[in-house]
Amino acid sequence: MSLLAMSLLAASAAMADDTSPAQGGNAAAAPSPQDANSQNNSKLLEGITVSAKDSTRSAISLSGSEIQKILPGTSPLQAIKTLPGVLYLTADPWGNNEQNASLFVHGFNGQQLGYTMDGVPLGDQQYGNYNGLTPQRAIISEDVSSVTLFSGAGDLATASTSNLGGSIATFSSDPEKTIGGRFAQTIGSYGTTRTYARFDTGRFDGDNAAYVSVMHQDQRAWDFNGHQGGTQLDGKFMHHDEHGTFTFFADYSDKAEPNEDAIYHGTAAGQGQMPYTRAFMYPDFQQALKYLGANGAPPASDGNNYRNYYSDAQRTDYLTYAKYEWNINDQLTWSNQVYFHHDEGAGVVAGPIQVAGLPALFAVYFPNQNLKQVFGGSGYAIRTTEYDINRRGWLSALNWDTGTNELSVGVWWEHNRLSQDRRWYPLDVNDPGAATPYSRPSDPLITQYEDGARSDVIQPYVSDLWHVTSDITLQAGFKSSFQYADGWYPVQPLPKSTVGVTQYPNGSINSHKAFLPQLGATWDLTPNDELFFNAQQNMRQFATANNLSPWSMGSQQAFDIFKQTVQPETAWVYELGLRSQHDLDAGPFTAIDGQVSAYHVNFSNRLLQISPTPVISSIVGGATIIQNVGDVTTNGADFAATLHMGEHFSIYDALSYNNSKYDDNYLSGSTVVPTSGKKVPGSPEWMNTVILSANYGRYSGQLIGASVGKVYATYTDDLSMPGYFLMSAQLSYALPLDQVFHDAKLSLNVTNLANRKGDYEVVVGAASGTYNSYPIPPRQWFLTFSTKF
Repeated sequence: MSLLAMSLLAASAAMADDTSPAQGGNAAAAPSPQDANSQNNSKLLEGITVSAKDSTRSAISLSGSEIQKILPGTSPLQAIKTLPGVLYLTADPWGNNEQNASLFVHGFNGQQLGYTMDGVPLGDQQYGNYNGLTPQRAIISEDVSSVTLFSGAGDLATASTSNLGGSIATFSSDPEKTIGGRFAQTIGSYGTTRTYARFDTGRFDGDNAAYVSVMHQDQRAWDFNGHQGGTQLDGKFMHHDEHGTFTFFADYSDKAEPNEDAIYHGTAAGQGQMPYTRAFMYPDFQQALKYLGANGAPPASDGNNYRNYYSDAQRTDYLTYAKYEWNINDQLTWSNQVYFHHDEGAGVVAGPIQVAGLPALFAVYFPNQNLKQVFGGSGYAIRTTEYDINRRGWLSALNWDTGTNELSVGVWWEHNRLSQDRRWYPLDVNDPGAATPYSRPSDPLITQYEDGARSDVIQPYVSDLWHVTSDITLQAGFKSSFQYADGWYPVQPLPKSTVGVTQYPNGSINSHKAFLPQLGATWDLTPNDELFFNAQQNMRQFATANNLSPWSMGSQQAFDIFKQTVQPETAWVYELGLRSQHDLDAGPFTAIDGQVSAYHVNFSNRLLQISPTPVISSIVGGATIIQNVGDVTTNGADFAATLHMGEHFSIYDALSYNNSKYDDNYLSGSTVVPTSGKKVPGSPEWMNTVILSANYGRYSGQLIGASVGKVYATYTDDLSMPGYFLMSAQLSYALPLDQVFHDAKLSLNVTNLANRKGDYEVVVGAASGTYNSYPIPPRQWFLTFSTKF
């Protein structure tokens, strides 16, 4: 059966809502799904907004209340895993840990999507910071009003240089109109405590309002004695008058996340024992000392699955923006927004000195010396990657609504200055308390390299939404993307110290694409059924640090060749879908709404990062091996629908199919790597999520079941991980304390309800023979008391 036929058959079971993510240039102005739901049938149980009416692209939203049902405090990225076509995995229940986060949407990985918060760009979400921060660091989860997934192609106004496969837009809630506050306290498994408090001023001095929020979280990791969490503050001020609206937002986030180490899978000689987890040993220093041999080597039987003393990610962020929307007249508005982001942090690993090529590295810096003594006599060395980001930018959009046409012209500009330093520190056997996952070491023995970069991005766009008739709307426009980037290394590795590096390159790369078109349409077949279509070309600019960055290549010659011969990744995305909403009179069934869509992607100049060492994400590091593997062709379909049974019960189902295949083989030296016709690893072919929601009197609850199919683990598909099925549950009770509290509620959340075990996240970095993985976290419970006042 064709995908179009599937779409037509689904019409009677289809869907839409009155949520309208903005067209053209007003991407940050999308109304929240809860507002849209209130405009429909107040007798329906609130659920996922599975469609956005009048949008020419697939746009699926979750309201803030739905996000908090999944787990109070959960990150926006963790929340959207309930949407069709989305796979998001992390080690912690909230989705906060970034070191082992994995995101795929329609075969595109997380670094090939765009991310914004109230329109402010959040970068491409690489674990090694260089151009942004995660949504959970940009805003406290409880202050999110909604998150919208544009799963096919992002809005033309989306401020991103990486949104090949769509974008994820997070929106902050507005201050309340009346004075009051909110409070939530969560306790649970592994010593969890999460405290959230917010104060709203209500309206004052005319039409002004503001809020300020604070959050603190701490939880011991489930498989080692490390505490993950931190403190976050944010606030928002809004002023309305007859001329427009002024908004100011600020966020401070300080977090430390001890990390879980991945399990290595490979040849019998290198694999060693296969533990379920690679738990680090901190704070048991005596155990760590006993673990190593006399020269600092771990047991040979552990192979590449040796244990570290600890590892962690430390991040401190300051984010702020000011925005003014000027109502020039009834038809013309002009929005201007400026923002600033500063990040400082470090990724830290305290591990054995006799593993993963470290003796060769250290011997260059300390020839003919006792390495154990050099690094403090413990047998461990501390490696850091230290980050510093300073971003500032401006977004401007002029919108003219003539009634028949909605014209939008805008521009995004950003200047980013960053540095990344790789350093090595001793771990003193006589002062182990000075080395912890929660502190930054000082006085390095080795600065392996210092990396500096700056970039300027300019992206103008033009869009027109033409209401041809009352039922048919056409949208057309284009954007341009210009990046001017320069990178340099004040400190280079010593010769022969770093795998594949003769000298890290210096120089500039300017990449331009003047015309990235977009064409879309909607057709109201009936008052309840809408057909939509969208075709769009997008481009991913070169990263200026980490992973696929040309500046991480191992020689000036390689950089110069790359600059002359390699083009940025581009993709044509085509979508065709049907959304509708219908009332039903079929016994207990009262309504159904949803969306079905089919998509096709032509992905060109795909770049592949291949680990320079046999161990993916090796501690020793080295020059990035970047391969242009030609094109990728993707075909897929999504189906999402909610079947309502009045105000008490609903069933939501999100089914997705994705078939992404490499079109070409590629050369590794003189060897042909047979990737042609192979499926893109890391992204499953089939996924399905079912959510049963109930609400009766003071009680409400959800049962979520998520099924994920087999995932390939290498570029040649010679290794794979089996699929799995996980369940989670939520139950809440509205406390009868109305005379003391407002909306007081007690909620119980349980993750991995059946306590399943197995591998559920793959780290891909090799053509064949090896991959890394993370295990399924065990069942965990969390109890939350929340209220308003």
